[in-house]
Amino acid sequence: MFLYTPRVFTLGVFYFYAMNVVLFDDASSEHLRPFTLSKPSAYLRTGILTNVERWKQGLNPSSLSNLPFKSYLNPVFGKSEKGDLFINGRWLPTEKDFALLLDLTIGQCLVSSTQEILACKTNPFQDLSNLKKREVHDAKVLRKPWEIFSNAGFWIQQDFQTLTRGCSSQVLSSTNRVIGDPALVFLEEGAKAECAIFNTTSGPIYLGKNAEVMEGAIVRGPFSLGEKSQVKMGAKIYEDSIIGPFSKVGGEVGNSVIMGYSNKGHDGYLGNSVLGEWCNLGADTNTSNLKNNYAPVKLWNYSSKRFDNTGLQFCGLMMGDHSKSGINTMFNTGTVVGVGSNIFGDGFPRNFIPSFSWGGSSGFILHQFPKFLETAKIVYQRRGMEFDENLVNLFQQIFTEETSTEQHA
Repeated sequence: MFLYTPRVFTLGVFYFYAMNVVLFDDASSEHLRPFTLSKPSAYLRTGILTNVERWKQGLNPSSLSNLPFKSYLNPVFGKSEKGDLFINGRWLPTEKDFALLLDLTIGQCLVSSTQEILACKTNPFQDLSNLKKREVHDAKVLRKPWEIFSNAGFWIQQDFQTLTRGCSSQVLSSTNRVIGDPALVFLEEGAKAECAIFNTTSGPIYLGKNAEVMEGAIVRGPFSLGEKSQVKMGAKIYEDSIIGPFSKVGGEVGNSVIMGYSNKGHDGYLGNSVLGEWCNLGADTNTSNLKNNYAPVKLWNYSSKRFDNTGLQFCGLMMGDHSKSGINTMFNTGTVVGVGSNIFGDGFPRNFIPSFSWGGSSGFILHQFPKFLETAKIVYQRRGMEFDENLVNLFQQIFTEETSTEQHA
């Protein structure tokens, strides 16, 4: 898993004593599946940074550990029931939120306007009936998968301010053209771009360490490109898009989030969508993000086992970790794909594709776990990483849990 290496900086006049922070998940993290099938909610990339990275930046804790909702995540992400401060992994902090933690004492907890526990100095799964609640009226809490892309522009701008404050950008090559304020194009060390068009009139553009924007690409901010990621030649990237680390992106992308280690390297359209880690979209894969009758889009809800009304007119593809599509694959409006699936063939597959599915519009069979494991190990090796026994066991348990449900009957 990729974690941004934080710079050392001061958050205004806030000073934090050394503390051990535990990021916990509650039952509502289940509403963020398929993305929380394979990681805690704080590890989801919602801006330039993940929430783990934001809390590390803002609190500079002595230690940061996890208390996942699903026990099978413990060997990979760790489990700690002891800490000085417990924070809900779905709480997305702005800089003013860090100040709220300064005078939080034992016997108090911060809650959202819907009474979700945001932070406390005792284990949030113990008896909290005697705790005094302080409500955070405007707390930003991640509740639904589509909020990852619909709030992307806001979080790009927030993270941009945090990461660039007091820092100098690398020089942008003169072969590029900037429409808007050139100061809103920020290049980390080793980042490069040639013969590209950058438009900052709606927001900033951030190029991470050793990232590259190739010739002929057109990019509108707010936009972020993660470490060692590439925007391919002639790509068209619309505003409010996030490309995580070690990814390749080509074709047309609009208001979409690619969390990291994933590729959409060729032509095809990805709009109002979220891809997890280790995904790959084959050439000319296209996502529909608008229904022909312009009706609000519905998305599969794992918890209720039905399609929920998002209230959105534009909503494309939600694809979990390690899922892939073959060339010329077409995804209908509001499609949800679980983890470890392989989709291919002509026509539109159904709008909900369970984890570890193999097939397309003509039907699906179970993607056998040994075959999934073989591919996962190869893609890790290509990045110089190891798909170790802890990951094997994690996905084995996801496979057992997901394929034992009625959706695979």
